[in-house]
This record gives sequence, C-alpha cells and structure tokens, in this order.
Amino acid sequence: MNTTITNKGLIIGSAIIGCALLASVFVGAYSLVKIRTFSNTISVTGSAEKLITSDVVKWTSGFSRNVDIDGVAYGYVLIHKDITTTIEYLKAQGITEKELTIKPVIMNQNYEPTEKYGSKMVGYTLQQIIEIQSNNVPMITKLAQDAPAKLSESGILFSTHGLEYFYSKFADLKVEMLADATKNAKARAEKIAESTGANIDLLQSASMGVFQVTPQNSVDVSDYGYFDTSSIEKKVTSVVRASFSLK
Repeated sequence: MNTTITNKGLIIGSAIIGCALLASVFVGAYSLVKIRTFSNTISVTGSAEKLITSDVVKWTSGFSRNVDIDGVAYGYVLIHKDITTTIEYLKAQGITEKELTIKPVIMNQNYEPTEKYGSKMVGYTLQQIIEIQSNNVPMITKLAQDAPAKLSESGILFSTHGLEYFYSKFADLKVEMLADATKNAKARAEKIAESTGANIDLLQSASMGVFQVTPQNSVDVSDYGYFDTSSIEKKVTSVVRASFSLK
C-alpha cells in the first residue's frame, strides 16, 4: 500500500517538474523571440525646421460711445456717423470692401457706486467692432499703428484690439516638413546603425508629432503644439517618430 502511494507521488511529482520545465522553455523561447525582434529594430526621432513669413493678417479694432440711460437712440446716431467716417478713412488707405467686416454693435450697461453700499446704472456703452483680413501684411500693420491718432482728429476714440498673423499655405507646408522630418529620422538611424556595424532596412512604423509654430527666435513649445499668431516672421518645427528594421 505504501509502495503504491509512493509510486503515485513520484509520478505526480515528475509530471509537475516536466510541466514546469516545458513552461520555462516556452517562456525562454518567447523571450528570445522578443529580444531578437527588438535587436533588429531601431527607433529614432527626426525633426525639420523652416522659417516662414506670414502672408495673411487679421486686424481687430473698434470704437465706442458712452450715453446716459435715455440716450441710446442718440448713441446709435453717433455710432453710425463714426462708422461712416472710419470706413471712408480705411478705404482711402487701400482697404477693400471684401476685406472689411462690420460686427453688430455691442451695448453694455454702465454702473457707478452709490453713497451707500451698492451701485446704480447710469447709462450704456455702445461698442462697434471692425475686422479686417488682408494679404497686405505690411500695410495693415502700419495702418493699425496710424489709425487711432488719425481718427481721433474726427472725435472718434478708435483703438486696435489685436493683430494676428497667419500663413495661408500651412497645409502644404506640413506635408513637405513631415517628409523632411522622416528623412532626418532615417539619417539619424543610419548613423546609429553604422556605429554598431549594422545597416537599416525597411521603415516599420512612423508617427507624426505635434507642430510648433513659434516666433523666429523663440524657444516656446507645448505638448499639444504651439501656434503663434503674434509675429510676422515665424519658425515651424515638425517631429516624426520612426522605427526601422536592421539587416
């Protein structure tokens, strides 16, 4: 009886050991495949840079009139007169009807503090916003500087709210720069492979990183991409992550 139990124990033990050895061989083989796979692939990051000059400008500007509570109708008369004078001036400087957008008038309530705690409404501010989009970047940039002083001679409190600069061929530029960044990644991979006595073979995968559009001498970057609209001269940087097989 004891002999039978012992034999069964030996059989079971041998089976367990055999399974463990088989499993270890499988794991070892799998690890070997992984190691070989990784050793035959090289992953690099390539980049490309290009300087561009903005060819589109968006100029946002406007003026306002303050009126008392009962003076809204008169305020609109003043706004209409101001916008007529302003448009005549802008067109005389070379702005076309197509480039010009007149926004609806915005009316805000004005308050002043009372003798006790709190405040009371004393009137309104009527604000007129004007947008101009043009390909004549130098002209608009200068006009944004000159217009406030010139229009003030007509009693118009005109101000520039912002200038934004864009590049109209950016979509085509992205394609071109991705190709350049991929070439740069390949060149880097070749240099690394040569140092180990290997050569690169086929492109296995490639993924596009974010584009960084910054002022020409800026080092600002963002994980989500940086897109500058404040400067005329810009630097565009593209990044590509690529993997190549080795031979």
